[in-house]
This record gives sequence, structure tokens and C-alpha cells, in this order.
Amino acid sequence: MADKQVPTGRLSRSARLGRLAAGQAARGLGTRLAMIGRTEQARRTLAERSTLQAAQQIVTVLGGMKGAAMKLGQMASVLDLDMIPEEHREMFRTKLAKLRDSAPEVPFAQMRAVIEQDLGRLSRVFADFDPEPVAAASIGQVYRARLRDGRAVAVKVKYPGVDRAVHADMRNLEFFSGLWKSFLPSAADTEVLAEISGNIVAELDYRREAANQHRVAARYRGHPFILVPDAVEEFCGDNVLVTEFVEGISFDDIRRLPAARRDHIGELVYRFYITGMFRDGEYCADPHPGNVLLADDGRVGFVDFGLYNTIERADLDFERQVIRAAHHFDSDEVFRRWSERGIIAPDSPVTPRSVLEYVWAASGWHLLDEEITLTPEIATSAVVLATDPRAAQRREVRHLLLPPEHVFSRRADLFTLTALGQLEATRNWHDLAREWLYDEPPVTEIGREIQAWRHTVANA
Repeated sequence: MADKQVPTGRLSRSARLGRLAAGQAARGLGTRLAMIGRTEQARRTLAERSTLQAAQQIVTVLGGMKGAAMKLGQMASVLDLDMIPEEHREMFRTKLAKLRDSAPEVPFAQMRAVIEQDLGRLSRVFADFDPEPVAAASIGQVYRARLRDGRAVAVKVKYPGVDRAVHADMRNLEFFSGLWKSFLPSAADTEVLAEISGNIVAELDYRREAANQHRVAARYRGHPFILVPDAVEEFCGDNVLVTEFVEGISFDDIRRLPAARRDHIGELVYRFYITGMFRDGEYCADPHPGNVLLADDGRVGFVDFGLYNTIERADLDFERQVIRAAHHFDSDEVFRRWSERGIIAPDSPVTPRSVLEYVWAASGWHLLDEEITLTPEIATSAVVLATDPRAAQRREVRHLLLPPEHVFSRRADLFTLTALGQLEATRNWHDLAREWLYDEPPVTEIGREIQAWRHTVANA
């Protein structure tokens, strides 16, 4: 597999950049490797004192939040801290560790009281209930149990008082706009903040999550490669979510599997989070490694549907059209569509070339038509280049206005990339993208088998 690795050394990367840029000279743009050739640029951005100060301040303030802190810590934990200058790295690791591990230690007696408030006495519903949690969710704890009918289930229980804590955090969200104006100007927009706040608060609605999970589980029932455990809706309440239990191994264990197995799993992660969004008009906006499992039957299991959104077909078509234009290096078309959508203000100094480079920085991994191995470094570079406009090759793109309806679809895209980077999966990702980008038939063995399964289900 070594010959497939994206070169990370400065000399080898520069040589490869030069060869491929020369191959694109006839098109007038050497942006083909914008996605995987700017890790040094991202490092320079992270090394800037102003960036470090803003990021440090945000991490420090988030550490004081209660209900939402762990969720935000999970989001940050998938980034490659080796991209941060060595002298600052330990500080960030320490702060993010506190943020990530900020879940309260609540005695089971208190958690049991929450369960029985919703479901009545434990013995009425469960034949067995293990008081030791098997996982920590962002706003609750997950336990393993067995229903009285014999089914093994996962029981997600909210921490006592977490609803009040999250609502308090979100009321204070406007406070972050002052911090984010220097770090991510578009995120300080009132409508964007409202979108972020609304989605985090929606995670408190376990009945909504149960309905989401039940619908998605039905969609994937009998799938040859993907498993979505169903919600047991009759035992789901305001503070308790009961779902089928997935027997299998965690993402950390998956990362230790042979490369060919990780590549197989990586394709399924892509198909579930990215292809599924463009096919179904619904998507899970939380593609965190902790939500991916390898089931004992060999299928890849996906859990946690609290941060689950729908997206209008018109908005999906807009995203698809922009990415198509970028794939064809049509900078004028990208600029035109963004201007019409209000992403580029009429008096903005943004240029067609700069927006094309920006799209490639964020989405180029879908567009590079060759087999590459995604890495944490590549993923972090994309996140930095996409979310901190000061990192862009042309600084005028910091004036772009982020539409709120695309906040979480773009987050899903970037965090799928970070999960695949953690997995170090190898594929020609553009081959997979062409299915939703150009409505082309699948070219991979997995894709063809899924297509045959869908045809069978549709004609059953």
C-alpha cells in the first residue's frame, strides 16, 4: 500500500504537486491538488499567534460549558493536533481532553431515577440491567440491558438536569460571536448561530431521535453491508432512549485492522454519511468515530441520530452544481452561483479564482480522480482551510457569508473526512462521488452489490 500513500514529506509533496500542476497547465489552473497539497499552508495558519490565541480562548470558554461541552469536545477530538506547533500542542491536548471527558460522574442511583421517571420500575421493563455504563454520549450515559422479551438493548439516559444546562449554554451562545469574529467570521452571523443552537437543543429530544432512528433502521433493514439498530419506541421517553444493541468492536479497534479491511469499511462510512445525504435528502450531522462500529456479522453499524437533519432538494442541487463546476475548474460558474445565493456580497473583493480554490480546499477530496489514502493530517488541513478563511490562499474569501441551511451539511462532509482520516482509508473517492454528483452507476464491487440489493427491495 505504500505506493498509494499521499506523500507527506516536503520534497516528495512538492515534486508531486509540480508534476500534477504541470499536467493541468492547459486548463489554466493548477488547483487539482489544492485539497491534498496544502498541509503546510494549514500548518502556517495554525502557527499564527492570532489563530492560536483565538482557538485557545474558544477552547477555554467551552470548557466552562456544561451540557454542550462534551459534544463540542468530541467534534474537536478528531482533528490532528500534530498540525499545531509543538510548543503549543500539549496545552491544546490538555484543554481538549478536559472538554472531551467533561461528562459528569453520576451515581447509577440517580440515573436509575431518571429511567424510572420515564418507564416505571426497572424490573417492569428489563430482565437484566448492567449498572456500569458502556459508553458516554454527549448529554447522557449508555447502558446495556435485556428486555423482558429477551432482546439485548442499549439504553441511553440523560444526565439529571442536562436539559437546563444545554438551554443555558445556548442562551449564552451569542457570547461566542465576539470570539468567532476573529476566528471564523461567518459563524458569528445571527442566523448561523441560531442554526447551531437549534441543532444542539434538538439533541435533547429523545422522542424525535427515536423516530429518526426507527425510520433510518427501516431504510437499511436487510442491507448487505450496513446495520442501523432500530429504536424500541414503546420504551423511549423524554429522558430515555432504548435501541437494539450492536454486538461488535469500536472504531478504535477498527483502526487496528488490516488496510484492506479498513478500506472496505471506509467506503461504507462514505456511502452512509455522504452518498446517503444526496440520495435520501436526510443526513446524520454527527459522523463522529464513536458512532461507527463493526458488528459481529461483518456489517458496519451506525448509531446516534440525535443530530439528524433533512435538507431541501433545492439546497442539495445547489451544492451539487457548485461542486460540479469546481470539478470542471469553472471558476466563473462557481462565482455566479455563490453570488446569486448571497454567499458573495456585491461589494465583496472575492474573485472567481479565490472561490474555486476555496471549494477545492474543502471538497477536493471528492474531486481528485485517483486513489489516495486519507490521513489525519489531510483531514485537519481541509477543516482548517474550509473553516478559517484566513488560511485561504487568497484572503478575500474571509468575506464569504455562510448560509445557515448549509451549516450542518458541510459539517457532515468535513467530519466524515476526519473520520476517514482517522481510519487512514484508501479509495478513489471521486469514483464514489460520481454516483451522487453525476448520477452515474457504481463502479466498485460494494456499490454494485448495494445497487442490486436496492433493486431487489424495490421490486419485492
